[in-house]
Order: sequence, then C-alpha cells, then structure tokens
Amino acid sequence: MKGKYLALCLNNDGYKASLEVGKVYPVIKDRTAEKEGYLRVIDESGDDYAFAADRFHMVELPAKVKKTLAEHASVFANLA
Repeated sequence: MKGKYLALCLNNDGYKASLEVGKVYPVIKDRTAEKEGYLRVIDESGDDYAFAADRFHMVELPAKVKKTLAEHASVFANLA
C-alpha cells in the first residue's frame, strides 16, 4: 500500500492513554518495524509509535469513507 493505511485496535493493555480498543488508527508504512512484528501507528498523542502488530487488525475502508476522513481529519490526510 502507498502511504498510510488503517488498523483497528484490539488490545490496549499497558497503553490505555495511547490507544482505544475499537478505534481505527492510521498506520505509517515502516518495513523495518513490520519485519520485527510492529506497526507504526499514529496514536492518541498525534505522534507515531511502534506497537506490537498483534494489537491490531488491518482494515480497508471504502474509498468514499477514506476521502471523507482525509477531508476532515489531518491525521488521515494521505489516506485517500
């Protein structure tokens, strides 16, 4: 995938201030992190951090939804 993609948080144990279970987060492509079993996620602070990939489930949203997110939330700017 190009640029950012999305992941649904399934587990926030130990990171309750940074992640919300059930929330969709932008993920920044980082092959090095992925090789080590991590995803680089833009968390609640607005910064990107590497979290264990098994905390998330990758999701694909319809183009119309991605476009709307990109128009209304800067964190999703490169999504559409």
